[in-house]
Amino acid sequence: MNNVTTNMSSDEGAVGNFVSRRLFFLQYLHVLEFVVAVLVFVVINSLRQRRRYGLPVWPFLGMVPSLVSGLQSDLYEWISDILCEQNGTFRFKGPWFSSLNCVVTADPRNLEHLLKSKFSVFPKGPYFRDTVRDLLGDGIFNADDETWQRQRKTASIEFHSAKFRQLTTESLLELVHARLLPVLENAVNQSISIDLQDVLLRLTFDNVCMIAFGVDPGCLRLGLPEIPFAKAFEDATEATLLRFVTPTCVWKTMRCLDLGTEKKLKKSIKGVDEFAEEVIRTRKKELSLQTEDKKQRSDLLTVFMRLKDEQGKPFSDKFLRDICVNFILAGRDTSSVALSWFFWLLEKNPVVEQKILAEICKIVNERDDMKNGADLKSPLIFRPEEIKKMDYLQASLSEALRLYPSVPVDHKEVVEDDTFPDGTLLKKGTKVIYAIYAMGRMEAIWGKDCREYKPERWLRDGRYMSESAYKFTAFNGGPRLCLGKDFAYYQMKFVAASILYRYRVEVVKGHVVVPKLALTMYMKHGLKVNLIKRHESELQVYLKNNV
Repeated sequence: MNNVTTNMSSDEGAVGNFVSRRLFFLQYLHVLEFVVAVLVFVVINSLRQRRRYGLPVWPFLGMVPSLVSGLQSDLYEWISDILCEQNGTFRFKGPWFSSLNCVVTADPRNLEHLLKSKFSVFPKGPYFRDTVRDLLGDGIFNADDETWQRQRKTASIEFHSAKFRQLTTESLLELVHARLLPVLENAVNQSISIDLQDVLLRLTFDNVCMIAFGVDPGCLRLGLPEIPFAKAFEDATEATLLRFVTPTCVWKTMRCLDLGTEKKLKKSIKGVDEFAEEVIRTRKKELSLQTEDKKQRSDLLTVFMRLKDEQGKPFSDKFLRDICVNFILAGRDTSSVALSWFFWLLEKNPVVEQKILAEICKIVNERDDMKNGADLKSPLIFRPEEIKKMDYLQASLSEALRLYPSVPVDHKEVVEDDTFPDGTLLKKGTKVIYAIYAMGRMEAIWGKDCREYKPERWLRDGRYMSESAYKFTAFNGGPRLCLGKDFAYYQMKFVAASILYRYRVEVVKGHVVVPKLALTMYMKHGLKVNLIKRHESELQVYLKNNV
């Protein structure tokens, strides 16, 4: 009897355990169903907002998951696709309590509004200045208001002086013929491929250092040596850019703890500062010993050293350093990066290359010595007046800049409530990104053939015609229009003509060309090319056709 009672008790216990487990499972299932329902609702709601905002908006994270996806592919194309879908403007929503919220636009009406009509309402702003201050300090790229105006006015006077123009043209001629062409000829003689982007960066870096500091770093030499200052400068610009896609509190914490990219940035800026300090110290000593009859330097550093601030005192070494570093950033990357994309596009468009060569040979053929049967083997140096006549070459370079602008995106900040011409409302403190790269890919701006490389779109009756700075913003616009625009075109035309007249540039088969995420549009893997020397017979064909 006891055994039966025991068995019945155990059966009842087993049934009770089964029931309780079943009830627990049902409760768990209800919770799971509720969680799944909430997740489905969140996903559907976030995806539905894509139609309104251009991207899904997730709780807490905002649009960051989509941004991460864009960073893993081609960020500039990703932005372009969104802007095309959103008629030129969209509002990016970052994570809650982050600094990544902004308005992104590629509408020419909006650009004219912020770069010209309401220039004072759209300064660089505290966010931008704080992000790049460690590298650029209070230089012209980073400055606003009176600081910017003073630097701009002084630099503008200098850029338009005859002495400065002579310095730029003479230094460029020397670098091209004494350094660039020997490096290229050495590659041809040894039958080796070269990274043309690296070579061009070295050329423009040496050139802009001669203009800004009055010093030749010697980056472009046979053997292509690594120059500590150049390496430090490049590392600093890359690390600085990463701050723009990192929440402010995160990179500031990393800076305080000296971690990751912030540690690299600190080290590279130290290298930049040491070079600048040494040059400034040497120049001051040189100027103190300089006599009146001695030929005076005309580089930017020397010009600003001779000036006084608003209190009548000489500018500080820090101020001088900031000015020169800013102009190096402006002059080093823009021309070399533009030329790299230009040569890449030429290989894909051989007809354009033929037209450029025909134009060059036609201009050369107008020389008196060529009419008298001068030897083609003698070194040919293009004259400034000949470079000026090269309209098709300038159109080809402008078309390359339209598709691959050296500065793909730029930044402003709103200091008072405003409204864009397209109706977008802007609250005080809103960050505005204008996407220059995307503008070149918008049918509303350039037509259905906007993605095609067509230099002819820049020509009227065979003569080069520039476009509105708010449609073609490669050189910025309004009061901040690039001071060095004319020199940049002269530099690019002189270098391109000097190379194309002598060599055919072929990209190494299988070499991958994609943009790099940086302040300027570097090619991520460089531009590996083989150079094929042009035979005299090839040039004679063009020369005879232009007789």
